[in-house]
Amino acid sequence: MSQANITMYESKWCGFCRAARSLLDNKGLEYTSIVVDGQPTLRAEMEAKAGRTSVPQIFVGDHHVGGYDDMAALERNGEFDALVNPPE
Repeated sequence: MSQANITMYESKWCGFCRAARSLLDNKGLEYTSIVVDGQPTLRAEMEAKAGRTSVPQIFVGDHHVGGYDDMAALERNGEFDALVNPPE
C-alpha cells in the first residue's frame, strides 16, 4: 500500500501548523512542508490552490483537506487513513 503525497503549506510560528505536523508525525506519515513565511509567491500559490488565506492548508494528492481542524475531524471520523492510503 503506497501513501498518497501530502503537502502542507504552513508557517513556522503557527500553533495550528505545529498541531498538524504533530498529527502527521505521530502517524509516521511523510509530507512536504512549504513554509510561506516571508514568501509572497508561495502564499499566493497556496491561496490560489486552496481558496483560503490561513495556514496550514493541507493537500492529500490533489484533494484539498483544508486546515488542521479539517484534518483532525477526518482523523476522528476514521476517514483520514483511507484518504492517505487509498486502495490500489
